[in-house]
Formats: sequence, C-alpha cells, structure tokens
Amino acid sequence: MTDLLPLTPDELLTTTRAVRKRLDLDRPVPLAVVREALEIAVQAPSGSNSQGWHWIVLTDPELKAGVAEWYGRSYDAYRGSRGTPAEGVQARVSSSADHLREVLGQVPVLVIGAITTGEEDLPAANQAGLWGSLLPAAWSLALALRARGLGTAWTTLHLRYEREVAELLGIPATVRQGVLLPVAYTKGTDFRPWPRVDLDGVVHVDGW
Repeated sequence: MTDLLPLTPDELLTTTRAVRKRLDLDRPVPLAVVREALEIAVQAPSGSNSQGWHWIVLTDPELKAGVAEWYGRSYDAYRGSRGTPAEGVQARVSSSADHLREVLGQVPVLVIGAITTGEEDLPAANQAGLWGSLLPAAWSLALALRARGLGTAWTTLHLRYEREVAELLGIPATVRQGVLLPVAYTKGTDFRPWPRVDLDGVVHVDGW
C-alpha cells in the first residue's frame, strides 16, 4: 500500500484543493497508485447499490492530447464569454485555469468518471439520483489521491463535446460522462483551506 500523508480526516477534507499549477508534469504516476485510490473511491454510495460507474483512465499521450483538444475548445469558448476581467482571488483562479488548459494533455493521467444510464438520453426529470450515484465516488477518488500525495482539479468543460470524446475513447452511448480529473503528483503537499461564503448565509434550519 502507498504511504499516506499524515492528515487528519478534517485536514484531508479541507485541504483537497483544485490543483493546476502545482501538478508535477514530469513525475510518472504508477497505474497501481490510481487503482489503489479507485478501490477506495468505489466504496462510495450509489443509488440502490447499483455501482453503475465506470472509470476511463488515460495514460496514452495521443488519447490525452485528443481529450485535451476538445477540452481546450470548450475552455476557450467559456473563457471568451466571461466578460469583465477577474480581479483578486478570481484572477488567480482564472490564471490557474488558463494554465491547466495549456498543459492538460501533458498531465500524467486523466481519469473520466462515467455512469451507465441504460439509454442514450439523460432523464428528463431531476437528475440528482443519476449523478448522485457517480459524483460522490469521484470526489472520494480526489480525496484518496490527495492522501497519497497526488492532486486533481474537478473539470467538466469537456462535456460540451461529450459525444466527440466518447467516440475517441470508444465509450458506449449508454454510458454518460460526469467529470474529468487530471491526476499528477503535486509540487509540495502543503495545501490549506480557502475562504468560503459565510455559513449563516447558506444554512436554513427548519425551512428556507
């Protein structure tokens, strides 16, 4: 088993950040470490214990480059629609996201989390049940990787071209993608919590 960082549960939960500029693009990531983290991830809950998730783990440079190309197209459109330049903390986030757009194809491993739907179309009604059977496991994967000294960044922009990416990777039409996680060892492991909105503004007790 891979050595784990000496983090308490609270430290793990509050210091698993979106890592972009501090991803080590030159250090190889053993597939065995990713598999170990996935063994942890699939202990997450799923509706009716269906466990309908799938994990597409990409290490091939050409496949990673293909996914990165579609991601880049989507990112450029998104970035161009943002209007007023960001300031302060958001400027740092934007700069970090720009960096990931440029290097995504160079990240050692890309992991796409997907789920079987049983049909090509997504449910017309509330989809919380569907994605609730995938995304908790994807976040558990991010946590398990962080505990092993690796970083990720939660991304979904490639989904604008989900069908094209599915064709590239041979993903069946009845399996829908939910998240893309670039995976690499991090340059240092000293991440810390970041400010969040005031809790009193978002907590509603006994009703809205």
